[in-house]
Order: sequence, then C-alpha cells, then structure tokens
Amino acid sequence: METACERLTLSLRSAHRLLKVARTLADLEQVDAITRSHLAEALQYRPSTN
Repeated sequence: METACERLTLSLRSAHRLLKVARTLADLEQVDAITRSHLAEALQYRPSTN
C-alpha cells in the first residue's frame, strides 16, 4: 500500500478513499481481510489523470 501511494503520488485523502473501496470489495466477497487483489481492483476504479 505504501509503495503504491508513493509511486502514484496519492494524497492521504486518496489513500483513505482507496482503502474504503478495497474494504467494500472485501466485504462483497465476505472476507475479513483486505488483500492485494482488493487494493489492485480499487486502484482500477480511480479516475484517469489524463
């Protein structure tokens, strides 16, 4: 998570929002822990910066 935030230069607000989306994805799968795949999927939902 830290590496992704640094590499993508995410603000704290963006990182928190990313975690909230990843938590929702984990909840939909009825899993207790957030995995890398949840974080990766949450990153895909971010709007394009182009």
